[in-house]
Amino acid sequence: MTLGALSPFEVIEAVAKSGVQKGNMRLDKVFLSSVSAGCLLAFACGTVLSTNATPWFQENAPGLMRTISALVFPYGLCMIILTGADLCTGSFMFTTVAALQRRLPWWKMLVHWIVTFLGNLAGSLFMVTIIFGYGEVFSAEPFKSAVITFATKKQLTPDFRIVFLRGIGCNWLVCLGCFFGIQGRDLASKIIGIWFPIFAFVSLGFDHVVANMTFIPLGIWEGTPDLSVGLYIWKGIIPTLIGNILGGGLFCGTYYWYIYLLDLENSVLFGSRVSANPHSGLSAKEGDVEASAAGSD
Repeated sequence: MTLGALSPFEVIEAVAKSGVQKGNMRLDKVFLSSVSAGCLLAFACGTVLSTNATPWFQENAPGLMRTISALVFPYGLCMIILTGADLCTGSFMFTTVAALQRRLPWWKMLVHWIVTFLGNLAGSLFMVTIIFGYGEVFSAEPFKSAVITFATKKQLTPDFRIVFLRGIGCNWLVCLGCFFGIQGRDLASKIIGIWFPIFAFVSLGFDHVVANMTFIPLGIWEGTPDLSVGLYIWKGIIPTLIGNILGGGLFCGTYYWYIYLLDLENSVLFGSRVSANPHSGLSAKEGDVEASAAGSD
């Protein structure tokens, strides 16, 4: 019996190689790629807000509406991964594994994090102001109320600790989506692999730092009471960012590096051939692994 997918060992190899490529990319390209990722994810955030603009269902079936929103949101990450754009939350896994494997300097990893974060923020704010804001996508009711209600629940109600813990759970699942996206060998398998972990994080109400770059500034734009830029930085960026770094870099990237790559020599990982998976006995050609890694977030 053969599996039509890469083994976990082969996937984490591809993650390490992709992290090296991302960490050594020209910074202007990293920034533009990150701007694109911020824009693409903002489209999915807009769809979630539009889906939530159903007052009767929000009052009588809030769980159903969250589930429906969670079912449609993953198309954002699918567009990002399949176009090869850079999301900082994915970078927390990819470049961490490359750095742990001593194929990427730690300072390059941190630079990549900073540039992708700033690019994601620029792309998200472009969408909030130009496309959604001046385009008046959410200016009419009930869509404006949906934006304000969502921003209030996301930003004003929970405290710092809650947002931080939700950030860990979020990027743990997001990076698993990236992991499964690499694991599939064909387009349909990749999309399915990406879809379900992202569905899980949205259905559970977790916090994603880049998604919040659309949700919260749009709430500020539409006049959410008591919501300010300072509060957004304190409760929308800082705890979510720290939680996302731990969820992606530690709970996902470091864990799978420790399980599959810790005891391997770099010459095996980055040599001309891919060795057999010591855990499953499966093997693959290097070209298959690199092809699966190409274009992953």
